[in-house]
Amino acid sequence: MSGHTYSLVGRCERTGMLGIAITTSSIAVAARCVWLEANCGAVTTQNVTDPRLGALGLALLRQGYAARAVVDEMVRAGGYPEYRQLACVDRDGASATWTGAKAFPAAAELSERNLAVTGNLLASAGVVDAMAAAFRAAPERHLADRLVGALAAGKAAGGEVGGNEHSAGLKVVARDSFALVDLRVDWVEADPIGRLAELWERYRPEMDLYRLRALDPAAAEAQRGR
Repeated sequence: MSGHTYSLVGRCERTGMLGIAITTSSIAVAARCVWLEANCGAVTTQNVTDPRLGALGLALLRQGYAARAVVDEMVRAGGYPEYRQLACVDRDGASATWTGAKAFPAAAELSERNLAVTGNLLASAGVVDAMAAAFRAAPERHLADRLVGALAAGKAAGGEVGGNEHSAGLKVVARDSFALVDLRVDWVEADPIGRLAELWERYRPEMDLYRLRALDPAAAEAQRGR
């Protein structure tokens, strides 16, 4: 269902990278709620999730629609918009959000240049403010660092009611057709955000090499040999 969820869609002003970090009490949140593409934009669909809206959002972004128009069309075209919570950041950094009237309370949203934060069944609306503040705090850091830090800040601010997060995900795209970072914690009994942060720290040293292997295997082997 992907209710009881909080997420941040972010863009790096320096690099143009786009990314999403998300957590919830349900299993495998990133499998249903995370949609993004390099040089295009990023979308989340949560609360009572309809993954078709994510596919629609990406299709509109590919056509050059701005974030506000993308979210408005997702609301108009999808069924039961009152149950949905949506967010979008486009390739230029514009952002937009939607929270339907039947989203789980407390629900909150925040959108500004390069970021869109949404959450439902939150301990307080301050969770989204804490996430946004953490994301803004260190623009010089890698986008994945900022996204994981934003999730952690949301948890520290109270997270979801009852503190029952069980899954989390992190995905970042740069300039290639494949993801630069795509990490998921589909189910743990406790602290999926901490586990996601550990995965990111383990993956970070290999990230550039994996990209190089795809683009130039010979150069990757030479680099590995040094």
